[in-house]
Amino acid sequence: MSLKIFWRLHQPLKRTQAYGFAFRTLDGLNSVPANRFNCTTLASNASTLNLLRDWRNCHARLHYHTCLLQRGVCQRPLFEKLTVLNLKSSLQMRLQSTTTATKSVLKQGGIKGKRTFKGPRTKQPSRTNQPSLEEDLMQCIAYSTADQYHLPTLCHDLIAHGFVEIKEFPRDASNVLVMGTENAAKPYDSGTIFFFREGSVVFWNTEEKTIKTVMRILEQHEIQPYEVALVHWENEEINYTVGEGNSKLHRGIFLFNEELDYDQVVLEKFAFSNALSLSVKLAIWEVSLDNFVESIQSIPEMLKSGQRVKLSRAEVMQKIGELFSLRHCINLSSDLLITPDFYWDREDLEQLYDKTCQFLNINRRVKVVNEKLQHCTELTDLMRNHLSEKHSLRLEWMIVILITIEVMFELARVIF
Repeated sequence: MSLKIFWRLHQPLKRTQAYGFAFRTLDGLNSVPANRFNCTTLASNASTLNLLRDWRNCHARLHYHTCLLQRGVCQRPLFEKLTVLNLKSSLQMRLQSTTTATKSVLKQGGIKGKRTFKGPRTKQPSRTNQPSLEEDLMQCIAYSTADQYHLPTLCHDLIAHGFVEIKEFPRDASNVLVMGTENAAKPYDSGTIFFFREGSVVFWNTEEKTIKTVMRILEQHEIQPYEVALVHWENEEINYTVGEGNSKLHRGIFLFNEELDYDQVVLEKFAFSNALSLSVKLAIWEVSLDNFVESIQSIPEMLKSGQRVKLSRAEVMQKIGELFSLRHCINLSSDLLITPDFYWDREDLEQLYDKTCQFLNINRRVKVVNEKLQHCTELTDLMRNHLSEKHSLRLEWMIVILITIEVMFELARVIF
């Protein structure tokens, strides 16, 4: 039996199934686009390459021992023993190296140099492993796609595509556009969409096909749009249902009173949507802050090691501008620090808004962002002061050199 196995291994490698599988895998690796690489693909193809090299090594060793047997250098029992030992040790070493390589690739999390998003800041990770929605549960999903929307032209465009504007809405909520759609995902509630001027959109019980249609329409009315992958990564998804009792947020699910009229339900949805829109907008700003931190994270180490910081005065001023722009968006041009005026005379809606903000950890996240901003501000101020001192020192040396040249000319005139 062992001689049959060795005879099989001794055949040309391209006749074996392993060789064909290896090259099919390698061809698949070559056909995969660069942006489709992941840990599993990289690890599996790396192990296939190692396996292919191992079969070739085994084939070379087997051919070597066969030549020795033909020449009479070694006997057949010794030949079988040496071949079995070499094959066994080679396979064991290859298995260990392949396992180690796979673990190292999976631990690294992808190809080096490719930017990957960190974990979402929203409540999305806590729901990724949930089962499919129950029959009476509907879905609410929020996105932040741009800095701002142009609501008047967006309203006309949506109406032209068959959406209906909900006009029975308080006038003091001027920063939102409410649209209704007949394409509801489930028949227990109507489909409603909230468009906030600050660049966020919230879908209630809306079909996925309709969501994609609205997102395509939004592209024509966005001011400073965000990256598509980032928009879909930093989103909020919360389930809701209709039942008995007061409307509330209970265990991560919105509960609406079935006895309320349509206008009151729309107001309560607006309160929930307002908090969700703030959360997704804050998540986008958190990503921007992380990118800013990564761009300056080498400066403290360079200062610590005494190296020269290779930043010009213009680049430092640009960093300061980015930092203050982000700080302005978070603390001045948004409602992250205060409750909107809309809820001052609507205590029931204010409670829903505050509970949702508390559930989404908005206040704590804003505090952490401001602490990071403060640290970055101190670092940029340090760099600006450092460059100012270097500039002042350069001017002083220029003045000293000019004075020295003038003194030398005066001495030369006196002497000659």
